[in-house]
Amino acid sequence: MALELRGITKRFGSLVANDAIDLEVRPGEIHCLLGENGAGKSTLMNILYGLYQPDEGEIRVGGRPLRLDGPRSAINAGIGMVHQHFMLVPVFTVAENVMLGDEQVKGPFLDHASARRHVREVSERYHLAVDPDAKVGDLSVGVQQRVEIVKALTRDAKILILDEPTAVLTPQETRELFTVMRRLREEGTAIVFITHKLKEVKAVADRITVIRRGKVVGTAEPSASESELAALMVGRQVRLKVEKEPVRDTGAAPAFSIRDLTVRNLAGQAVVDGVSLDIGPGEVLGVAGVQGNGQTELAQAVLGLVTPERGSITLDGVELTGRSPRERLRAGLGFVPEDRGHDGLVGTASVAENLILDLYDRPEFGRRGTMDVKEVRRNAAYRVEEFDIRTTSIEQPVGELSGGNQQKVVVAREMSRPLNMLVISQPTRGVDVGAMEFIHQRIIRERDQGRPVLLVSTELDEVMALSDRVAVMYGGRIVAVVPADTSTEKIGLLMAGAHPEDVVDE
Repeated sequence: MALELRGITKRFGSLVANDAIDLEVRPGEIHCLLGENGAGKSTLMNILYGLYQPDEGEIRVGGRPLRLDGPRSAINAGIGMVHQHFMLVPVFTVAENVMLGDEQVKGPFLDHASARRHVREVSERYHLAVDPDAKVGDLSVGVQQRVEIVKALTRDAKILILDEPTAVLTPQETRELFTVMRRLREEGTAIVFITHKLKEVKAVADRITVIRRGKVVGTAEPSASESELAALMVGRQVRLKVEKEPVRDTGAAPAFSIRDLTVRNLAGQAVVDGVSLDIGPGEVLGVAGVQGNGQTELAQAVLGLVTPERGSITLDGVELTGRSPRERLRAGLGFVPEDRGHDGLVGTASVAENLILDLYDRPEFGRRGTMDVKEVRRNAAYRVEEFDIRTTSIEQPVGELSGGNQQKVVVAREMSRPLNMLVISQPTRGVDVGAMEFIHQRIIRERDQGRPVLLVSTELDEVMALSDRVAVMYGGRIVAVVPADTSTEKIGLLMAGAHPEDVVDE
């Protein structure tokens, strides 16, 4: 056995994050660790990488007990980890990044030639196609991930932990990663693969362990259906397919329009470059693209959080350009930001207070600078039940909720006031399957009530399931607007920068 975890328990105060977890990973196996948000997967992997110490239990590698007092001892034991957010220095070369923390010297100088040679050897052995002299900041996200894998392999990792490895990859890059994982498996590397994407589990895993609320609740084979896996994760049956009627073409003029919108960043680069879009009443327009291609700035410009260099934004014929975010909200614009912790919530404030963050000055919640506490609590109790927000109390600080329940608070607030349009970014980022089902249903409900919806998501399956049309964004531009039933292959190629005229369905 390459790796054994026996009775691993980790507590944070009264919270039991890991409860007597047993896990076995064989050499040359891709073992998937599946679980909803907050199930304890990341805590368990941080224990395995030496970042946390277990309160109880034992770790065995190669049949021998192992005590890990930090990442260095994990690396020395042959354990490597590729984090969801890459640990790379953009201005350094690939070889320099690989050297960090494990510097080789030749006399008084760093041995750069040895590092480059080592990168080439590992890259060629596993067909990773990484140039040791390339600057990391110039590489695509998919290649940067390969650099992280090379970094682990140059340190002789026999057990490789991949934490949500496909979160920022195009479909093509995901397939390339799976090819690399299979090659590593053939070489005898044990891989622990953490993901919430059921299709990926079925595509690449050899065995599956499911964790729910800190406990192992079952194991499964890749032959298990997505519905069976989802039920294990959540503890109930989950409707995975988004059910919606075809959009009704009423012939009405677009409810929402953007014309020639251009936004520059602080360096003067056009991060939104001449974008024009129309969304009809009762239509979901999804924006697909790899993170960092202008989607964030596009959504921010719609709300007025960034000032465009030029362009026009209209909702129901009313010009929004030049208006403040408050005025746009009052015009009926609902906005769910991509980073709920930074832009959508006040972590130390209560659930009740967060549910009225952009409503506090409405007459029903307060007058003359005085908040109507009774009405705020009544509203909170109603929304918590309506949106199934799992909280110990409406007075609980929202920062103590799980990611999925925090997202429900934002969605509940934005969808509980009169809306003329909904802008929703990364609606299910960090959200478990059960909460995902609920949020998807609410988005379709807004659409079915005749509101235009601008959906921004890096999850291509989500975009295609919810959207009526898909706008593909690359390098700050809309490179194509295609029907939602367009193949993932075609959309993936467009996301990677292929010219629309060169892209054909397989």
